[in-house]
Amino acid sequence: MIDYILLISVLTGVGALLLMILYFKIQPFMALLISSIIVGIIAGVAPMQIIATIKEGMGSTLGFVAVVVGLGSMFGAILEYSGGAEALAGFLLSKFGEKRADWALVLTGFFIAIPVFFDVAFIILVPLVYSLQRKTKKSLLLYAIPLLAGLAITHAFIPPTPGPIAVADILDADLGWVILFGFIVGIPTAMVCGPIFGKYIASKIYIEAPSESASEERKDFPPIGLILLIIASPIVLIVLNTMLNSSLSDGLGISANAKLWISFIGHPFSALIIANILAWYFLGLRRGFSKSELSKITQASLGPAGIIILLTGAGGVFKQMLIHTGTGEMLAQYFASIGLSSLMFAFVAAALVRILQGSSTVAMITAAGITSSLLIEPMGEMYKALLVIAIAAGASIMSHVNDSGFWLVSKYLGMNEKQAFKSWTVMTTILAFMGISMVGILSIFIID
Repeated sequence: MIDYILLISVLTGVGALLLMILYFKIQPFMALLISSIIVGIIAGVAPMQIIATIKEGMGSTLGFVAVVVGLGSMFGAILEYSGGAEALAGFLLSKFGEKRADWALVLTGFFIAIPVFFDVAFIILVPLVYSLQRKTKKSLLLYAIPLLAGLAITHAFIPPTPGPIAVADILDADLGWVILFGFIVGIPTAMVCGPIFGKYIASKIYIEAPSESASEERKDFPPIGLILLIIASPIVLIVLNTMLNSSLSDGLGISANAKLWISFIGHPFSALIIANILAWYFLGLRRGFSKSELSKITQASLGPAGIIILLTGAGGVFKQMLIHTGTGEMLAQYFASIGLSSLMFAFVAAALVRILQGSSTVAMITAAGITSSLLIEPMGEMYKALLVIAIAAGASIMSHVNDSGFWLVSKYLGMNEKQAFKSWTVMTTILAFMGISMVGILSIFIID
């Protein structure tokens, strides 16, 4: 049964959110808070109860996200400044060879975007793409698209990147399962969007690298084994915690006390603290960085993290308002009655917000808030993890002129708008549909 007052409240709230972001250019953090208030007023929530709901939504969300995003940002900053990204790229290129450089670049992007923000990683690694194009004289897109595919997929699907961290927290999903499914969905998606699509589009559009700059090439890279160990450490600890504290560990004879300590060490807080300590010492102090330099590097990384943390908190407020008003429960019952699965709803909601306003982070958080309010029945951890990936896939779709990533990519690759649409926009759309297709296949085998 549809309550039209509640339906009008949520539609007005989402409409107001898009209007504020697109037309009035209001910062998404404040726009989400205002939209939440609009939903509450139309739904008939008492004035002071609206304020209480804002406090509850912010508080319940930020306790986890603030710590993980902050630690993840510092970890990525040290890896970036140490030259770790270039070291990994150079290693993979040397192993794969020039003929398979596109496969090396998709792997580079896939692993580097785990600790480093998408735009930062792209700017760091794009000189390698230029160098390959100058050497081979093939289209720049043959190398750029695989790199971008790897970066975009990990940025969307695999914690501790901020997007999936925020969505997982709003949906109360286990990060270990999100990481596992992120890899399972992400690897085949990266293959299709990266080397396969890259080879096709490079045969249609020829782009040359810009003129070579006189910048000095860096030589003192960290050892590749150390880079891989440090990047892998938090992921392995988080996944190990999830696996050993699930039914998969039954029969292994692990004591309850041992599981408690594994839960402690493998919790995202502890895992990322350990990763930061390793990076601080082995990539910082041992490689000649002073303690003051490391302090400045990590402090600077918290600026962008603060924006994401506040935005995620506002998304938590929007979710809480939908739950408090009963809008989520009503929509859940309606979608169930027409046979629309929560996975497909999550994908479509994220895709619509992404296409309309551009930011994948805003799309993820808005869709997570709406989807979370629909989850009125108990749901297993694996299914909730798939919901995170479904939202991430939808929020990656069709990057175009209202997305800063569109202009970043077109600027650095020297493309006009038409070329960027045919390459980057199409690649992100393939990524989204490939991602949700893989989620659909996985959901068949999950009984939750």
